[in-house]
Amino acid sequence: MSEQPVGHIGQRLRSARRQRGMSLRTLAGLSGLSAGFLSMVENGHRHLDRTAHITSLAQALQIAPSELTGQPFAPAGPRIDSAHEAIPALRLALMGMTLVAPPDRRPPAVPASVLVTRVEEANRLYHAAEYGSLAAALPALLADLHAAAEAAGGTHRRTLLRLLADAYHPACTLLLKNLGYTDLAFIALTRAGEAIAELDDPIYTALSGFFHTHVLMSAGSPAQALARAGQSADEVERHLSGCEAHALLGELHLIRATCLTQDVGRSGTDRAREVAEHLSEAANLAGRTGETKAWHLNFGPTNVGIHQVSLNTDLGLHGQAVAARSGVHPQILQAPGREAAFHADLGRSLAHLRGRDAEAVAELLDAERVAPQRIHANVMVRDTVSDLLDRQLPSHVARDLRGLAHRMGIQP
Repeated sequence: MSEQPVGHIGQRLRSARRQRGMSLRTLAGLSGLSAGFLSMVENGHRHLDRTAHITSLAQALQIAPSELTGQPFAPAGPRIDSAHEAIPALRLALMGMTLVAPPDRRPPAVPASVLVTRVEEANRLYHAAEYGSLAAALPALLADLHAAAEAAGGTHRRTLLRLLADAYHPACTLLLKNLGYTDLAFIALTRAGEAIAELDDPIYTALSGFFHTHVLMSAGSPAQALARAGQSADEVERHLSGCEAHALLGELHLIRATCLTQDVGRSGTDRAREVAEHLSEAANLAGRTGETKAWHLNFGPTNVGIHQVSLNTDLGLHGQAVAARSGVHPQILQAPGREAAFHADLGRSLAHLRGRDAEAVAELLDAERVAPQRIHANVMVRDTVSDLLDRQLPSHVARDLRGLAHRMGIQP
């Protein structure tokens, strides 16, 4: 875990560049960013607040994005601390359990309905961004599911294999990705893939591709992620029947749009156009499905609206991002993690608009109130908070912002 002071991404950028023996001019040419901008970032006068810029620099330097962002961050409070403290046990569980070598334990003497409830609770904890409770619960849940599947046969085994996949994603894979443990997220994805391979179900295979896309993006490979999401979308379209399949296809359009915001190989104009096309397809599908909880996700009109804000923020279209919030009510999802992300992205965009700093701080505080563990671990939010700390703000706004920075472990 990084022990460097957080909020100093410029220092990490300078260190990585010098270790490569690379000049600012060379890095600028490879990353597509100006040498002047990079100089200001390294000296703490500008902040890296777009994922695409971090991805481009990581690719140019041939390092993981986490080496620039500093993830996983040192814990900044007891709640996020509990999540990191639970990771060693979860790491051992992931490394030790496969369908070939299941855990050395008896299957739980409970009906399958009890395991269903536990998997549902794990995914609820993920969406509530209660990362400490979830990380602590996952090792026993995964071990029980593996042991139960090993002892079962026929239809009952297939039911348990689906439960295993549902426990591994999103509860485990996205938890680990959000906390900054990309390698462990990939192991969780691999364990889910073992169960899905035995199911031989094309929709579950496509679902695994959706989560694989998340991990590839976290690892700093948007082009690979986009290709993986495209393969999964093609698979779903070949088996498109029922609300759940349509919801998964909608999620795949949203994740493809997210990949495009990070793909610096395309021009800004092309990225914006293709993102808009995928958002349009997702909106059409959402009109057909309505609000759903398929695959323990939250596809529907509200999630598409949330993505309108987040994707425009990541594209740097901050005015459009703020305008897109009209009519979006994320609280109806009853998924605090998504609601917090909505407020955080609004805060990030508002921080780029003249005269909107106080509104930006208010949105960031709303995000923290809803899901503190998710917000404290968010790279882009941390950078926005660091940027706002350097500005002249009304005294009451500055006081609230300093409190937020302190709770995130950011040094003014």
